Amino acid sequence: MTEKLYDAWAKRTPYFEIRYKDNIVEKFTDYGKGVTSLGSARGKLFGAGYEMLIISFFIGLYHNQRKKLNEDSTKTKTLGQAIQYWGNIDSVKGRKAYPKLREFIFIALVAKTDINLIDLDKGLITVRSAVDALMRTMEEYINWGLHYMEDKLIDNPNHYYKPTAFLEEFLSFDLEDESLEEQPESLDEPNDFLQRIEEEVPQPKQKRARIGQKIEPISKRVDNSELPDEL
Repeated sequence: MTEKLYDAWAKRTPYFEIRYKDNIVEKFTDYGKGVTSLGSARGKLFGAGYEMLIISFFIGLYHNQRKKLNEDSTKTKTLGQAIQYWGNIDSVKGRKAYPKLREFIFIALVAKTDINLIDLDKGLITVRSAVDALMRTMEEYINWGLHYMEDKLIDNPNHYYKPTAFLEEFLSFDLEDESLEEQPESLDEPNDFLQRIEEEVPQPKQKRARIGQKIEPISKRVDNSELPDEL
């Protein structure tokens, strides 16, 4: 492979549906500076527009939900900044650079995308086709996350304006995981592993004699009618 998969992916930028630009991306980031003075002030919660795409990606990922983009290319757009530049410098608002987050996104995409890495290494599939598949996965997670946030804002327009709203969103995922881990195994369901072991292991025909049990002579235990007349 002349070009590393990660490097090729990092040169791309994901598409998202234009309808989310005004009501989510511009509303919570400095991208576009907001459509009103209130929106502009509140947009300072996040810096570059891609930060909203990162958040929506992880919302979709942790909910394990994806949503295909609108097939009409006139209704989708990019922010024009390649992934390799996401979070690579300190923000003027004091936020530190977070380049490692790009690697976490990439690892998640490889795990969630059906790509045969052996075929890629052998050259049976191209780097471009592999990156296309990764980008589709990324865009679908982003799209679902944006749709999720839009629903929240329809129910309550101030839902994400609380300073800790997004933090609480992600902390809720940990609580859901813990509740699943704490659920006891149902006693009504058979243990498939033990049941399979019992079926495969042959059971002894006779029990071993207990200590002190009188053992009959062989002559009494063998049916003489089954013995041959001559040896």
